[in-house]
Amino acid sequence: MKEESKSSLTEAFEQFFKLELAVSDVQKKEVFRIRHRVYCEEFKYQSVDPSGNGLETDEFDSDSMHCLITHIRSNTPAGCVRLVPALEKVENGLLPLGKYCKSSLNQPLIDSMELDMSSVCEISRLAVDSKFRRRDGESLTRFGEINGLNVSDEERRSFSLIAIACFLAATVMTEMNHRTNVFAMMEPFLPRLLHRSGIEFQRVGKDMNYHGIRAPYFITTQSAIDNMHPDLLRLYHWIKLNIGK
Repeated sequence: MKEESKSSLTEAFEQFFKLELAVSDVQKKEVFRIRHRVYCEEFKYQSVDPSGNGLETDEFDSDSMHCLITHIRSNTPAGCVRLVPALEKVENGLLPLGKYCKSSLNQPLIDSMELDMSSVCEISRLAVDSKFRRRDGESLTRFGEINGLNVSDEERRSFSLIAIACFLAATVMTEMNHRTNVFAMMEPFLPRLLHRSGIEFQRVGKDMNYHGIRAPYFITTQSAIDNMHPDLLRLYHWIKLNIGK
């Protein structure tokens, strides 16, 4: 990408982070460790790994595509997200939100969309490690700007990009997999955050208490791309160019 076409968001992210598909066992374990630290140890949404290996996994991981974001200077895993495809072999296309959050879904609305199962996926397990979110004594929030690393103010400001970069990476993965009808269970603030970036999710159900208060949402890949603000769109294209390297 030419230098003049880069946005400040892209420059900030590229300077401090690398983003890659988690393909190897080593990379996937880094993803599962982030998830364990966030979902099991910090927020206690899931049980701690009884093996003592500190890995948070489930039955959908083996068929999923995973993305890992790493802080370059410290080589510290910082964030992750996965794409879960709807597969015939998995209970006729069952997704995590259908298994764990079925009571929250507006099924007549979803059925009315008449989606081709081969085009459907769910984005889930988006997590940002607490080192990149808060200092000791700060209130808990799974996404944010406060961190526990000794870094410059400029570098710290870039930490707020991790969660949005995870979402953009997930959007890239939907394109790569031709899974462009996308579901997600999200906390209330995330659709609002994405709305400020031009990205509009459609709510397809009611709130429920699952890893905190969440609701099911739907978006198409094309809608997300078409409505992104220019700075985010440039970061999206940078991620698209670099995610497979």
